[in-house]
Amino acid sequence: MRIGARLAADPRCDVALDITGRVDDKAAYDKLARKRKRKSCPRTPRMRRRASPSPPPSLSFPNALQELFVACLEIFKGPGTVPTPHDVLPLHRILDDMKPEDVGLSSDLPFFDPESTISEAAPRVSYTTIHKCRNFSLCILFLPSGGVIPLHNHPGMTVLSKLLLGSVHVRSYDWIVPCDLSNLCLIPGSSNARPARAKMNGQITAPCKSSVLYPTTGGNIHEFKAVTPCAILDVIGPPYSQQDGRDCSYYRVVPSPEFLADGRLDVEDKDGHAAEGYGWLEEIEVAEEHLMDWIEYLGPQVMGMGC
Repeated sequence: MRIGARLAADPRCDVALDITGRVDDKAAYDKLARKRKRKSCPRTPRMRRRASPSPPPSLSFPNALQELFVACLEIFKGPGTVPTPHDVLPLHRILDDMKPEDVGLSSDLPFFDPESTISEAAPRVSYTTIHKCRNFSLCILFLPSGGVIPLHNHPGMTVLSKLLLGSVHVRSYDWIVPCDLSNLCLIPGSSNARPARAKMNGQITAPCKSSVLYPTTGGNIHEFKAVTPCAILDVIGPPYSQQDGRDCSYYRVVPSPEFLADGRLDVEDKDGHAAEGYGWLEEIEVAEEHLMDWIEYLGPQVMGMGC
């Protein structure tokens, strides 16, 4: 099974209610907007008059999301192209300043309460899509406490991520290339395990800066495990597409094979560095409990035709 396989077949709206505290009701958005207004501006006799209908949610929040959308239109040129680190600087600048409210979220929502229990079942990850076109997509991942997105890759993609709420443990790898498999020991019972260099293995807590991965660097193969309920905003260019050869593959770390007499792995990466801080990754089928559920996006909308 692949990421998004349940998108059309299983659009579970009940999961959306758990995450947003039933904010699919526009009245809930209006109530949240009025609450923020009272905090920033004391009530006056003029404000006691009957109010006109509240504006739609997309007009009740800052325009950082729209700025991000416009920047993506300029930076992502389509499949087969990879923006440079200089190219993505504007995206970093926007994402670094973005807050949960920019996509209609709040730490006050029941889903993000570390003490709350959403389900007796195994914690299940959900995702929602803000925008998707041929060149890029904007989506949000919702991980309940203990929720896991197993090691997975992003073939031919550049991905910027911003943790909006919560804490998450990240583990990531990049393939060691070139890799002469004839020089490597085979792992018993495994026919496709490959050595990869560890990029990160640590915890991130919001608020924080954004991160980026590229097709072959930056930790293209990564795993998320939620320490607390969390939300991650992803900018993916180009998006996953099985038809275009950008399907998602999942991996597990397998026990290491025998090494040379001095304990080193008989392989070097393209820069000639010894393979220290590595892992052997084997492609697997994702387990049922790790499939992600699609939920409807109910936050501010972006304006424009896209790509």
